[in-house]
Amino acid sequence: MLHQTIPFQATGYFSPIVIDYLNQSERLKPFYGTYPSIENFKGIIDAKSKEPIDREVLVAELTAQYSKSKIKKAPETFENIAQLGESNTFTITTGHQLCLFTGPLYFVYKIVSIINLCKQLKAAYPEQNFVPVYWMATEDHDFEEINHFNFKNKKLQWNSGQTGAVGRFHLEGIEEVFVEFEKLLGDYNENTTFIKELFKKSYFQQSNLADATRVLVHELFKSEGLVIIDGDSAALKKSMIPAFKEELLKEVSSDCIEQTNEELAKHYKIQVNPRDINLFYIENDIRERIVKTKEGYQINDTELTFSEAEMLNLLETNPERFSPNVVLRPLYQETILPNLAYIGGGGELAYWFQLKSVFENFKVQFPALILRNSAAVLDNKQSKLYQELSISLTELFTPTVDLVKLLVQRNANHDLSITEEKEWIEKAYASLIDKAADLDETYIPHFKARLAKHLNDLDHSSKKLMRAEKRKQATLVERIERLKQDLFPNGGLQERKDNFTSIYYHYGQDFFRALYANFRLPSSDFSVFIDDQK
Repeated sequence: MLHQTIPFQATGYFSPIVIDYLNQSERLKPFYGTYPSIENFKGIIDAKSKEPIDREVLVAELTAQYSKSKIKKAPETFENIAQLGESNTFTITTGHQLCLFTGPLYFVYKIVSIINLCKQLKAAYPEQNFVPVYWMATEDHDFEEINHFNFKNKKLQWNSGQTGAVGRFHLEGIEEVFVEFEKLLGDYNENTTFIKELFKKSYFQQSNLADATRVLVHELFKSEGLVIIDGDSAALKKSMIPAFKEELLKEVSSDCIEQTNEELAKHYKIQVNPRDINLFYIENDIRERIVKTKEGYQINDTELTFSEAEMLNLLETNPERFSPNVVLRPLYQETILPNLAYIGGGGELAYWFQLKSVFENFKVQFPALILRNSAAVLDNKQSKLYQELSISLTELFTPTVDLVKLLVQRNANHDLSITEEKEWIEKAYASLIDKAADLDETYIPHFKARLAKHLNDLDHSSKKLMRAEKRKQATLVERIERLKQDLFPNGGLQERKDNFTSIYYHYGQDFFRALYANFRLPSSDFSVFIDDQK
């Protein structure tokens, strides 16, 4: 595959806060720690080395989680888990929801991003070890966000009436998704066989969604030593008892973020608004907010109530009943992992910028923040169409309406531009206005109004010419719109809709090899992979 790049800023798909971060804008610097160049990781490593991490508990819990998932043949992963017990081993982490069959493509890009960064850091700092970690969002309770994936423009959805933390969901009914998926796949080649077996191994042999997702992601990345962690754990949450207690009693994170938001909102859109208490109560099929009351605490939308003493006692004896929300989950992650950097998308980084003061309050090092790699893939058919249209990469990212206009005009037998006509009329009216200024200034508004009307009439005439030319070049217009819809479905990025199988279906492991060969962090460029086979 041919690999090309375009600056994130030139794509038009990334927010001002992300672009400012990539450009290291001064106004954003108060909201993060060290900018993550490879050279700057020396200081990040030194600082994290000074933090107390219970590595023994971490290694024991990861070992237990993998055992529960029945993953046995994973030498690279088990070696990395063992190395996490050593003081010279650090993690690079990304997190993601338990989307069905990985969900949108960018999940795969996230994982490859952290794997490659670990390799880059090992080359730069050979005396340290770097472990890629995927934090499964097992405690999320928004099932509708994760219960589907898209293949061949078809939405494949798992329906279930279960509630609570999705990682605990049993897998009844998921066979129906596979039946539909199998029909769409057909028997195309060995890649489709791999995809089918991967689905069955992941979802038919495990008891819940958390274990199924661990097996799925492990099978895709097992040769790279990826470590997958489930935060829904009593052993791991014991480290958070002091922070959770402070949150329950003092509501500290809300105060921290509200102060940050006041400053951040002067320039950027706010992603997260904190609750007074940023913890959920989690038990069986319940994950509901903990709300402070005069008598103690109420679990939202339930009859459960606790006095202050009862709540604090529960925290000491059953920390697994407490689940951090989006505000405190990052703190939990950074407390239990020897983590150096978090890799995420633009939306994720935007809310991480709101959290630095929370970390400072709890005296936990704020990680380096790195924008993940992003990409689009043109298969053989799309690649040929792209080349036949003779457009540049920058033009490919132009909005569809503008690209159609550009190419129709480029391929027309006549010049459809009305620039010369506009200039002629503007020049004529400028002369009239000059004469009016000498004779009677009251005519000037009249001439300006007439000029505006004539220019408006010209614009209408230009649009009529363009519509006529589009009809004449209808085949070209259809080809442009088809390519744009394939690569930018409904105006969005391909990576945010299509499942990885839509690419793997054609290219198998060559797709992953292309990602490993070309993704690097940190990066300011969007990747485009183009099938260059004739």
